[in-house]
Amino acid sequence: MQAPTILMRPRSIPGRFVPFVAGGALLVFALPVFLIAAWSLKAWSLAAVLWLASEGLGLLLGRLRVGMDNVGSSGVVAFGMMFRAIAVMIVLIAVAVSHPRLGLTAALLYGLAYTLQLGVALVSFFTGPERSAR
Repeated sequence: MQAPTILMRPRSIPGRFVPFVAGGALLVFALPVFLIAAWSLKAWSLAAVLWLASEGLGLLLGRLRVGMDNVGSSGVVAFGMMFRAIAVMIVLIAVAVSHPRLGLTAALLYGLAYTLQLGVALVSFFTGPERSAR
């Protein structure tokens, strides 16, 4: 028998508010940096709009029930989450092809916001309370 590790313990799903605020705060704090450094506000705007649109779709999909009892909505959630990532990549690649500097700057800022949000979500998941066994 194997001793339970921190990765194998059942945990409750954490809330989405704190990770959302972390990613949004990074975008808000990046605005003065873009202004002071005289970087393109178009890149900041593109990253912010893509991040907000992606989060909006994520919140909408998060309202659907998932699980074995809701196979249809589980499929919609799965394809919707894939669509989120693919749509952001398509937009950023299309912009990078026509305006390389703008596309790269927007992609880096979006990537930083997404990574911070993911990191905060993982930390809150692994440091959160354990779920009682059913």
